[in-house]
Amino acid sequence: MYIGIDLGTTNIKAAIYDKEMNLKDRRSVAVSYIRENGFVEFDAAKYAENLIGLLKAMLLENKIDAVNEIAFTGQAESLVILGEDDKPLMNAISWMDERSVSECLELSKSFSNEECEAVTGQQAVLPTWPATKILWLKHNRSEVYNNAKTYMLLKDYIVFYLTGIKSCDMSIATFSFYFDIYKKCYWKKMLDAIGITEDMLPPLVEPCTSVGSVKPEIASELGINCSAKINVGTLDHFAGMIGTGNTGDGKITLSTGTVMAMATFAKEPASDVKGVAMHYGYLPDTHIMLPVAESGGVSLEWFKSSCMKDISYDEMNETLAKRERTQIIFLPYIVGTNSPEFDSRATGVFWGLRQEHDSIDMAHAIMEGVAFLLKKNCEHIEKNGTKISGIIATGGGSKSDIWCQLQSDITGLPVMIPKEKEAACLGAAIIAAVSDGVLESFDVASESIEFEKVFEPKNHEVLNRKYKQFNALYEFSCSLKGEGNND
Repeated sequence: MYIGIDLGTTNIKAAIYDKEMNLKDRRSVAVSYIRENGFVEFDAAKYAENLIGLLKAMLLENKIDAVNEIAFTGQAESLVILGEDDKPLMNAISWMDERSVSECLELSKSFSNEECEAVTGQQAVLPTWPATKILWLKHNRSEVYNNAKTYMLLKDYIVFYLTGIKSCDMSIATFSFYFDIYKKCYWKKMLDAIGITEDMLPPLVEPCTSVGSVKPEIASELGINCSAKINVGTLDHFAGMIGTGNTGDGKITLSTGTVMAMATFAKEPASDVKGVAMHYGYLPDTHIMLPVAESGGVSLEWFKSSCMKDISYDEMNETLAKRERTQIIFLPYIVGTNSPEFDSRATGVFWGLRQEHDSIDMAHAIMEGVAFLLKKNCEHIEKNGTKISGIIATGGGSKSDIWCQLQSDITGLPVMIPKEKEAACLGAAIIAAVSDGVLESFDVASESIEFEKVFEPKNHEVLNRKYKQFNALYEFSCSLKGEGNND
């Protein structure tokens, strides 16, 4: 048996598979947060205990007492600080916490965006990064900062909790902002700036590495064999790539939830790629482009909650299927835009509205606008040397046939919907099975991935003309504000 675990932000998810990757059970438990004074924290030890409780119930009820390997995936930037006793000194700081805005400004004076991109693959100093949170602790929580022995990211802490072995998966280390993704080492200049040393960080290991066996006391509590191995796994987006069969060049794994994220392998040497968020990949010495558009599904969520409260998503899609295409254009920049323009001052725009239009027409324009943003990013990826042959769609947006067809029509690429919806858990289980030798490779595992739908482009040329209008409208809106794209 193999277990894939997704250490999520909203839920912890776990799934048990046999050696043929047949699902035996899948469950989740919600994550609780402490939100005070704008901070977002959680109890890391309780997070680990909840995971143990979830696994214990699954194993017991399925009468499973032998597990070959457990592999992890999940969120990246949440920070855990351990003291001399290797116990958390304070609550873990969530990646959602933005307490370190001032520290970002401070670091930006010493590190240019160009230098940050050349080392970390990221274009800017953001409060999301753990490096900025550590500097905040130095300024504001000296009793924690002065007594910290080890700084760990959440997934690495959970692996340590289960094995007693400290390690840092390099695909997760990317998100620390103190890891050099090309030299595969901690970035000393950033460590010096935030006032910590390399011995306060876990040893770096390749993603998808088995680091040891589960501790005897944990195995006893779970009712499984002590020989069960623990694999560090990889980032959730990358496990999702594995779980959707995206194991080689040319395909994008697209997740359209509140945020739209695209993951695809970069052409090496990846250090030549500019203007795209770059990360250390789940395979040794590879890199993955992961452009993120915050104005993704949130645009439709905002519009529905504001203007379509009494209409369900299913009703909206059913009505849209009967409608003719409108000429409305929507710029989906209601929270600014990051990739590919990185224009924080961009705003949302409806253009071409007439009295005959209603909220359904506007919802269609929003779906179309987000798909145009997808095309922009696809073009930017291809300019950086990666030819795209298809899109594998996951997340809430993949449940809408209308939206998926629009994505295909606009990009001119086939859009494939995988049968397995929890791709990250499946990907983690595949990692465990490959590590254990039951599956030959990720490429072999990808051959068994099934797709329930494939959308082929139908109206690409018609929508290509509208895409040109979309881009012209964005440029015009920038000129009205006296701004360039990257000002």
